[in-house]
This record gives sequence, structure tokens and C-alpha cells, in this order.
Amino acid sequence: MKDYVTPLAGRRAWHEIVRLHLGFTLLGLLCLSFSLLAIPMRALLPRVLSKRIGRQLIAGMFRAYLRVLVLMGACRFDLTELDALRAGPAMIIAPNHPSLLDAVMILSRLPDAACIMKADIVNSVFFGSGSRLAGYIRNTPLRTMVQLAVADLHQGSHLLLFPEGTRTTRFPIGALQGTTGLIAKKASVAVQTVFIETNSGFLGKGWSVLWTPKMPVTYRIRLGKRFEPPLHTAHFASELEAYFQSELAHAQLPVFPVSAPPA
Repeated sequence: MKDYVTPLAGRRAWHEIVRLHLGFTLLGLLCLSFSLLAIPMRALLPRVLSKRIGRQLIAGMFRAYLRVLVLMGACRFDLTELDALRAGPAMIIAPNHPSLLDAVMILSRLPDAACIMKADIVNSVFFGSGSRLAGYIRNTPLRTMVQLAVADLHQGSHLLLFPEGTRTTRFPIGALQGTTGLIAKKASVAVQTVFIETNSGFLGKGWSVLWTPKMPVTYRIRLGKRFEPPLHTAHFASELEAYFQSELAHAQLPVFPVSAPPA
């Protein structure tokens, strides 16, 4: 079954197109407003306090955004298993990455989590000031990224890190980078695996923002095994990839990658 709406069907389902663009517009406005608010907050507040407040505000903003998507009938979310991590010890949260909404979902439930982000996102108008206020970490240069991530973990925060380094390009999981094991080893923290399942390719790798998914798009997040800090990072990356392959082999995931517009 196709998980997108073709142009002809989209004209018949105009309400889905309206919901799609309302969702995009709302997220853009929320992020831009928060970035503008973050500029004076970062200048006036002590760094430790501004980082904590920034992360809590982001979590609240994302929770509100997801609630609106549910009320509009655009999405359904089952994220409750993430709540078990909130009061736990500092660890790396390592999910698969089928969609651009993955970080939004996870950060909405973990108000004291750092996040490793691509440098172009940290530098963007919509996300830059807010991400810097929250102390999120850009993914380049590698040495600095690892140092900042280890320091944040030592301060007691969780660290959201997608082991694939990008959205999934082959299913059930793409090749994993060694960064997760490297940071876990240096910080001496556990790696908590997280599995994200969805019935749609919406906002996955290759998905055009001009395409309208069939709604509601459903997301379910469940917790997997928690790995102890690794001794050998290369071996750990292979072990982690094999575990993801096994656990996601029969998960609800779309056909990826999407390489061409629907006919």
C-alpha cells in the first residue's frame, strides 16, 4: 500500500494538504519565535541556567507541537516508554532514524537531554539560537564534538545521538558510525537503544516536502537493550548494528529510500 497521496488524490483530499502545511508553518513559527527569545536569554543568563531552561522550553514546545498534530488528525504518537528514561542516569540515547520528526519526539519527553546536530542546522535562522541556548552540540569538528558530548554526559545529562549519522537510507537500519561507542567509552556511560516505528515514509530520506502523506501518520517508540560502556569501539559498532538489524527486521517501517516522486 502506498503511504503517500498522489497529485490527483491530493486534490480530492485537500484537508490533508491543509493539515500538512499548517503543521510545517506551525513548527517554523515555533522554532523561529524560540530562536528570537533565546538571543537575550543566552546573553543575560548564566550558562548553566540558560542551558537547563533552554532544554526545558524545547521539550515543552515540542510536546505542544505534537499535541497539535494529534488534535488535527495528522499524526498519532505512542511515546510513553521514553518516560522511563527521564530520571535515569546519564546515558547515550541511540535510536534508528526514519524521519525528521524523530528528534522532536524524543526531546519532547526528555527535558534535560543534549542533542548532537548537523552544523548547518545549528547555524540556521530557525534553529540556531535555540540550539545554542540549550547547549546542543554540532557534529563537526569530530574531536570537539566528542569532547563536548563527554563533558555534557559527565554533568548528568542524557545525550541524543543517532548512530547512523543521518536518516536511514536502507532498511531496517543503515551502516552505523563508530561515534556512539567512542563517546560511550570515553564518558563511561551506557548506550540505551531506542526503536522508532512508523507506517509512513513521511519526512524520511528522499521524501519531498511537496508530497502529502496519508493521515494519520503513526509513530511508536519502544526501548531496546541497554549496552554497557564498550571496550572496543569498532567491535561495538558491529554489535550494535547487528542488534538493530535483528530487532527491526519485523518492525513497522516504510519502504525506503524514496527515490522519485509518486506517479
